[in-house]
Amino acid sequence: MTAATHSTLFPRVPDSADAVLDGLDPEQREVATALHGPVCVLAGAGTGKTRAITHRIAYGVRAGILQPASVLAVTFTNRAAGEMRGRLRQLGAHGVQARTFHSAALRQLQYFWPKAVGGPLPRLVERKIQLVADAAAACRIRLDRNELRDATGEIEWSKVTQTVPADYAAAAAKAGRETPRDPAELAQLYAAYEDLKRDRSVIDFEDVLLLAVGILQDRHDIAEQVRSQYQHFVVDEYQDVSPLQQRLLELWLGERDSLCVVGDASQTIYSFTGATPDHLLDFRTRHPGATVVKLVRDYRSTPQVVRLANGLLAQAHGRAADHRLELVSQREPLAEPVYTEYTDEPAEAEGAARRIRALMTDGVPASEIAVLFRTNSQSEIYEQALADAGIPYQLRGAERFFERTEVREAGAALRGAARFGGNDALLDDVVDLPSQVRAVLSTKGWTTEPPAGSGAVRDRWESLAALVRLAEDFARANASATLADLVAELDERAAAQHAPTVEGVTLASLHAAKGLEWDAVFLVGLAEGMMPITYAKTDEQVEEERRLLYVGVTRARAHLSLSWAVSRSPGGRPNRRATRFLDGLRPGSGATAGARAAGGTGGIERGTGGATEPGGPTARRRTNRTPARCRVCGRTLTDAGEMKLMRCEDCPSDMDEGLYERLCEWRAGRARRIGQPAFCVFTDKTLIAIAESVPEEEGELARIPGVGQRKLRTYGADVLAICAGQEVLDGDEGK
Repeated sequence: MTAATHSTLFPRVPDSADAVLDGLDPEQREVATALHGPVCVLAGAGTGKTRAITHRIAYGVRAGILQPASVLAVTFTNRAAGEMRGRLRQLGAHGVQARTFHSAALRQLQYFWPKAVGGPLPRLVERKIQLVADAAAACRIRLDRNELRDATGEIEWSKVTQTVPADYAAAAAKAGRETPRDPAELAQLYAAYEDLKRDRSVIDFEDVLLLAVGILQDRHDIAEQVRSQYQHFVVDEYQDVSPLQQRLLELWLGERDSLCVVGDASQTIYSFTGATPDHLLDFRTRHPGATVVKLVRDYRSTPQVVRLANGLLAQAHGRAADHRLELVSQREPLAEPVYTEYTDEPAEAEGAARRIRALMTDGVPASEIAVLFRTNSQSEIYEQALADAGIPYQLRGAERFFERTEVREAGAALRGAARFGGNDALLDDVVDLPSQVRAVLSTKGWTTEPPAGSGAVRDRWESLAALVRLAEDFARANASATLADLVAELDERAAAQHAPTVEGVTLASLHAAKGLEWDAVFLVGLAEGMMPITYAKTDEQVEEERRLLYVGVTRARAHLSLSWAVSRSPGGRPNRRATRFLDGLRPGSGATAGARAAGGTGGIERGTGGATEPGGPTARRRTNRTPARCRVCGRTLTDAGEMKLMRCEDCPSDMDEGLYERLCEWRAGRARRIGQPAFCVFTDKTLIAIAESVPEEEGELARIPGVGQRKLRTYGADVLAICAGQEVLDGDEGK
C-alpha cells in the first residue's frame, strides 16, 4: 500500500517548466524556485512537502537549471523513494536518482569496491539476527528471543552512531540508553559479531554506509568521481538522519552547498535507531546563508484534527518542541475527534470494528481506514474483531505488493496475453482494456465478488482486485492504452515499489504509519503504560512518545477516533487511565498535577509573561484556556487562522489600516535583517489581529494568538511602539 492521495492516478505531464509550478501555494513555490545554495524546508505534517521538493527538482530539470543525472534525492524508505520517482516521472523529470541512503551507498560500493579494495563486494546479509545469535553462542551468552532482538538493536544503534565495541558502554551511558543486558556483556557480543562477519566474509546493512564513508574518506580520487556525478542533493525526512548518514552526506557534498533538506523536528520518532533532529535544527548554524521556508498550510486534515495535533505539541518540552510548527488547516470543518473509553481491550476492538463498519456503510472505502497501535503485539485482537465483522484488512509491513506470489503470477499472465493475445480465445469477446485484464486474471482466481471471510484466499483476491482497479484507472486516463501499455506501467511501478491500493482496512503500528494517510484513523490502546510505553522513562523518551502520538493524529484526513480500555481483559481490574497526552485536550479532562496542559477545547497553550515553575528558571507556566470565541459574534472558533484573528473571517473588521501598513513595513525590514521570510516574524493574520486590537502594554500583546513569549521578548517593544504611533528605525529593532 502506498500513501493515499486524492489526486488523479495518471495526471497529465506538465507541458513546460512554468506549468510545473501551477497549483503550488506561495511557500511551496518558494521551495520549488529556490534552486541555488543551501535550502532548509521546515514542513509540518500534511503540508505537501513531497509535492514541494519533487516540483522543485522537476522545475529545475525542465528549466534546464539542473541536469537530471546530477541530482541525487535521498530518503529513508524504499516506499518513499519509489513514490518520489513516480512523481518525478509524472512531472516529466526523467533520469533523476531517488534512492534511500543505503541504496545509493550500496550502488556506489558495488561500483568502486573492485577499484578501492579489490575483488567482489562481500555478500550483504539482509537479516543480522541469526549472526547475532551465533555470536552470542560463541560468547556463551544466553539470550531469549526478545533479548536477541534488543541486542541486535543495540548493535545497529552503535554502528549508525559510529561507536566501536570498546566504546559501547560509555556511549550508551552518555546517551541514557536502557540497555537490555549489562553494557560490558553487550560490548563483548558486539565485538564477537564483528569478528564473525569478517570470518564469513559478509557485511550487514549498516556496513554499507560505514564502508562507503571509509572509501570516500580514504580515496580522494573516488570521492571526486562521485562529486563530479552528483552536483545537487535533496534529503527528505532530514529529522531522521543519523550521525553516520550525515557524515556520508557531507562526503558526497564536499565543499559545495547545493543542498536542500526537508524535515519536521516534531516528527522525530526514530531516535532509538540513532536518528536525531539536531542536524535539521542546526542547519542554519552550519549554513548561515541558507534559505529557510516553513510549510504550515495543512491540506490533509480538517481543522478539528489539526487543533488536536497543535494541542499535543503545545504541551511538549525540549528542543524539538521549541521549534514546533503550528499547522493551519486548509480544509472545511467536519466532525470532532471521537474519544471513547472501554471496559476492556476486546470491547475496544469490537467497538472499533462497529464504527469501521458504520463508516464503510456511509461510503468510506476500507482502504481509506486505518487502525494504528503502539506495538505490533496489539494487532491480533483487531485482526480477530475485523474478521468476525466480515471486514477485510491488511497488515502494514507485510510482504511487498509486487513480491506477492499471486501478483508475480498475474504479471506473467498479463505479459503473455499482451504478447500473444491475438491467438488467445480467452480474449476473443473482449475489446476494452479493463475487460481484457479481468478475463486474464479470472484464470488466476479473480472473481466479480470477493470470497467470504478472511485469510490467504481473501488476501489473494484482494491483490488481484487491486490490479483490476488499476487497469480501470489506467484506461480512463489513457483511452487508447493497450494491454502492452499496462504491462509496461506495471513494470515501472514494480521498479519504483509504487503499489496500487489494496481494498482492506490497514492495521499498522504508529511507527509503520509514518508517511501515510487515510480518511479515517482509529488510534487505539491509548492508555498509560502503552502510550507512553512503560519503558519510556526519561523526559526525552516520553517526549518521543508524544511525537509518536502526534504522527498518528496527523495521519487522519477527516475522521479520527481515539480510544483506550480501563482493563486488559473482561472482568479485570479497571486500573488503567487514558494517556496523559490527552489531558486538557479531550472533553471532560483536565491537566494532571505538574503537567503542562494545553487546556480547553482548542488545545493550544500560551505563555503567561515570564512566570516560572519549580522545574527551573526558564520553565514557563502553562494555563488552561477557555474555547476561543469570536469577539464580534461570539461563535466558537475552530479554524487556526480565525483563532489568530480572534474573530470569524466573515465578521466585520475594525482594523486600523494605517497601523497595519506600518507593521508590514517594519516586518519586512526585520525579516531582511534576520534573513528569513516575513511570516517567520509574524503572519499576516497576527498583524491584522494586532492592528485590530491596538495593544497598549505587553499583557495585551501577549494575549494575541501568534505572539507568544519568544516573539514578545524579541519584537514586543517595537510592536508596542508602532501601535503607540512612535517611529521605529530599521537599525534599532530588537535593541
